[in-house]
Amino acid sequence: MAFEQAKKHLEKLNLADRIRTFDVSSATVALAAEALGCEEKHIAKSLTFNVDGTAVLIVAAGDAKVDNPKFKAQFHTKAKMLTPTEVEEMIGHAVGGVCPFGIKEGVKVYLDVSLKRFDIVYPACGSASSAVKLTIPELEAASAAIGWIDVCKNWE
Repeated sequence: MAFEQAKKHLEKLNLADRIRTFDVSSATVALAAEALGCEEKHIAKSLTFNVDGTAVLIVAAGDAKVDNPKFKAQFHTKAKMLTPTEVEEMIGHAVGGVCPFGIKEGVKVYLDVSLKRFDIVYPACGSASSAVKLTIPELEAASAAIGWIDVCKNWE
């Protein structure tokens, strides 16, 4: 169901032809990179947090890690990742297929600056065996992100 919701969202933007599905799992950064034949850093991973009772989804480069001091400076609270059950309930996608497309209303989406160094990135597409090839401007438009933030480390 989540894959169909993400696909429908991307169809509205004429981006559905970029979706790829796999016979193997793409549920982790490493598996997605292997399935796509690209470097892990080109995978646009979705990190989900609870910020004062609101679901926050941050799309970051596959080689980036959340920097707790930067996160706290941005959101004025400690980084608290959602549990797998909370992810599905609050975001609308299961872990392994989380993406910023076709998600529940009220989820706040941000893009981390770790992605800006690439022309093309590959976020998941609502399932643990899918991805979509997008340029950074396409990701910006398709994700309806609030904006760019800098909350990650180890990618520079």
